[in-house]
Amino acid sequence: MAAALSLEQIKDLAARKPNEPVNWPCLADWDLGNEPASDMVRDLSGLGHDGLCVNQPAGAVQGSNWDSSTLDWRHAPEQYGAIHFHHDFESLGWHEDLRLTVPVEWPSSCYAARLRGEDAEFYVPFYLRQPANALSDVAFLAPTATYAAYVNMVSQQQGVEYALGCVGVTYTPLDLLAVGLPGPGRSLYDPHEDGSGRWIGSLRRPVLNRQPGGWLWNFQIDLCLLGWLARASPDHNVLTDEELDREGLAALEGCRVLVTGSHPEYWSQPMLQALDGFLARGGRLMYLGGNGFYHTIDFHPHRHGLVELRRRNSMMGRVEAGDAYISFTGRLCGVWRNLGRPEQSLVGVGYRTEAFDRCSYYRRLPAGDDPRAHFIFEGITECIIGDFGILGGAAGLEVDTVDRALGTPRHALVVAASEGHSSSYMRPMSGTEFFTALWNAPQESLSVLI
Repeated sequence: MAAALSLEQIKDLAARKPNEPVNWPCLADWDLGNEPASDMVRDLSGLGHDGLCVNQPAGAVQGSNWDSSTLDWRHAPEQYGAIHFHHDFESLGWHEDLRLTVPVEWPSSCYAARLRGEDAEFYVPFYLRQPANALSDVAFLAPTATYAAYVNMVSQQQGVEYALGCVGVTYTPLDLLAVGLPGPGRSLYDPHEDGSGRWIGSLRRPVLNRQPGGWLWNFQIDLCLLGWLARASPDHNVLTDEELDREGLAALEGCRVLVTGSHPEYWSQPMLQALDGFLARGGRLMYLGGNGFYHTIDFHPHRHGLVELRRRNSMMGRVEAGDAYISFTGRLCGVWRNLGRPEQSLVGVGYRTEAFDRCSYYRRLPAGDDPRAHFIFEGITECIIGDFGILGGAAGLEVDTVDRALGTPRHALVVAASEGHSSSYMRPMSGTEFFTALWNAPQESLSVLI
């Protein structure tokens, strides 16, 4: 306003509809609910004082006049005039200090710019994709949407450390720096400093734990997978989640085998639709991870590297009822299983439970002798598989299961299953979660190999 308002004017303003004009001079009338994915805030006063948002605030949130008549901000934009501003995300205008020209003869893979000072070292990872005229029939899909959710994690990282009793958890100096340096912003598992949930993640900022040897475990495993692919299929291609989202099925042109990363948890609808088309035309999917294809995300329509993740009915933080539609695209958020796309219907297995006390092993099952599984166990004679490693075994932490009711094919072979998990693993049942020692019963075998 051009002047301080009287008490009567404040009462009058509170009673007005969001776009109803006022009768006193104003400097700007900002419409915070317009185009939630845009950085621009329109000035409705006619004076041309449009605003510019910084630090990527969260739009498409219910305003004080929300009346619960709709949960979709597109159907009643006048009820979504609120916006969440935060200072602890990312700042616009990072200065460019280094530009790297990549030689055309470099093979497709993951690389990193190595930055060194007197007593410090920092890596900036990036992926190199083959040119369109040199396509391979094998492609690795780097789960960059999942990375954007986990990078710079603090609160969950500390919680896992306590749960594991510091066993199997290692930190680099940069991992520890993430705890005491809030400037680059936290992960989508950490709340903002005001306690509200984080919905928007970014890879276009200083990322402290996505380093070789750092705490971001799925990135470390994916580097091992790329090392294996370099030997098994030297001419393989690498593309990212964002490229698959943006280009759709065209991104997989010429590809016959698509290899996932170790933890491809977050997927957008365009990504899944591209995968559907790939499989429908005869493509082969190698799912080399767990807890994959689990939750919805969306990429920003204009700015690269930005992911929006809103959670409903989750232990990791819930959105309000009226905030369930993503601002970037207007799509409904949530677990894909609750949106009609359970993981079992795509890859046969899906997330079921988790715990962080100890891990178990796999026991080979009679289906492992099926001729279709011969190639899996070639050279392997043991019945117990993976009874060693971090926390004691290869099966645990997050556990996937088969479930024919959710789409596991009847012809699927369960060639091995884990057993002997502790009662710390939550058992979902009838919409609730509880702990029980019955989880160790033989018939309750959990994670599987198919």
